[in-house]
Parts: sequence; C-alpha cells; structure tokens
Amino acid sequence: MIDRRTSFSHALVITGPTAAGKTEVALELARHVPAEIISADSRQVYRDMDIGTAKPTPEQLRQAPHHFIDIRNPDEIYTAGEYGRAARRVVLDILNAGKLPLIVGGSGFYLQALLEGFSAALPSDLSVRAHLKHRLQNEGSSALHAELKQIDPQAAARLHINDAHRIVRALEVYQISGLSLSALQQQKAEPAPFAYLVFCLTMDRARLYQRINRRVEQMLEAGLLDECRRLHALGFSRDLNALQTVGYQECFQFLAGEISFETMKELIQRHTRQYAKRQLTWFRKMAHCEWITIEEDQTATALAFEITQRMNIRRNAKSFPEKRSTK
Repeated sequence: MIDRRTSFSHALVITGPTAAGKTEVALELARHVPAEIISADSRQVYRDMDIGTAKPTPEQLRQAPHHFIDIRNPDEIYTAGEYGRAARRVVLDILNAGKLPLIVGGSGFYLQALLEGFSAALPSDLSVRAHLKHRLQNEGSSALHAELKQIDPQAAARLHINDAHRIVRALEVYQISGLSLSALQQQKAEPAPFAYLVFCLTMDRARLYQRINRRVEQMLEAGLLDECRRLHALGFSRDLNALQTVGYQECFQFLAGEISFETMKELIQRHTRQYAKRQLTWFRKMAHCEWITIEEDQTATALAFEITQRMNIRRNAKSFPEKRSTK
C-alpha cells in the first residue's frame, strides 16, 4: 500500500458498472491512505433515496469523509454541470490538504463534467429526455417553451412554440449541463485543473448480471418499497426527474397496482442489467481509462492493493493526464 505520509498530486477515479463493488474498494483504499471520497453518482446526491441508489450505509460514511451525498431533495434538479464545477473545487481542496481525492461512481455525465468538461459536443441523456417528453404530453409544448424562455431566451426566440422536439432537446441539454444550449454552443470544454488516474472495474458479464439480480433482491428485502412509500408520504411525485430512476419507477408502478410484485422485481433486474450495459459502453469511450477485471474470488482488499500497485507504476511513468492550466 501507499505510505500514509505520501502527499498526493493527483486524483484517483474508481468507476465501473453498477454492482461491481466500487464502494467497497474505495473504502478499503481509504483505510490505508489519507483520502476523501467524492461520489460521482447522480442519484446519491438526493436525500431520502438510500436503498434504491445503493447509497453507502451510515457505518460506511463514517469510515472516510464523503462529498456529494444527500445534498439535494428529490424535487430539486442537480445538473452534471453544477456537479462538475463544485466537485473540481472539492478535489483541489483535498489535494491542497495533502490527501488523495477518491472519485467513486458510475454516472457518466458526472465524470465527464468533472474530468473533461462540456463542449459543443452537446450531451444527451435518454432518461432526462423521457422525463421531458412525459411533461410534454401532460403540460404541452407552450409550457415547456415558456420554461425555456426563462433559462435560454436566445434559443426560445429561435424556436417556434410548437417545435416540441427542439424545445425538449434544449431543456435536456440544460438539465444535464446546467448551461443553456446557446451558452454551451459557444464554449470550449475545459479539462480538469488537476492530474488524475482512472480505473474501471469490470467482470465476466454473467457474474455481473448475477450480482445485479441478487442486489435487487437485497434492496427489496431491505425495504425499497417502504422507502418509496415514505417518498410519496413526503409529497414527492413519482414523475420527478430524480425518481425517474430504475428501481423507483417500477416500485411506484407496483404500489399503484399497475404490475405484480414478481413483474416489478423482474423489471428492476432487467432494467438494471440494461443500465450496466450502457455504462460499460460509456466507459469504453473514456480516455485514459485502465480496466481491472475482477476475478471471482478477488477481495476488495486485493483489488485495492492492485490499484495502488498500478498507481505507483503509472505515477512513475507519468502516463496519466497532467494538470491543466485554468487560465
């Protein structure tokens, strides 16, 4: 392991598909090095959404300082752009304190915003788009056009009130990036102002899917349905963007009497497997990503040791993205 007296000049990113064991590996690393964990999970930012997001337990949260957990209510929007800007400041603060920033999570847009920034290559997210289309059906294009006019007057002036497709697209870009379509089209991506290493955990697909299926069963056993009932009792609508999430969507369908319990469970498992597949596709496109294939009997301790070994090799070889000027 790394000497605890080491002063760090880079951040470490641990990513991978859902259920790969990222949290356990990160906590094992934090046992051996002075580190703070920065969550890169777009749903763990929300309060009262604990079981369905596989949020670290209170005991795990006590093992190391965590950032970007429970910072918003489910009826608030927290964009990838907002996250990226705030997380960059936190990373620099941790580095200035001589500690290791451990960026842990599998939300692709959060990682992109933090590490690469957004540019004219406009981001898209099918779940955000689906939520906006649902609103379009319920509220009509005039309501969405009025909302767009508040956040991006230039785009709203260009788009006809009935141009639903482009209105939805402009709102989608804003909800992902936190920047208007007009502003984003004019700016260049700003890479992270610090060096970083990226390790992506993966495993045999059949075993990953087995882990996903079992995790869903564990979530249901732990009280996921009761969590959804509490969210409803707190006044949070199932139509909220935060709750348009695998696990919650299906539970609300069951609670509304729309599907059976068995169908609900099977849908959560299937949709989670599909999400993991999309995550892996995203990670394969990430620059500077080093893959670690988890063997069946490999423990979190062994994985943490392997990561530190690779860190030392790459730090000595200077093969990771170097700190960029913020000027």
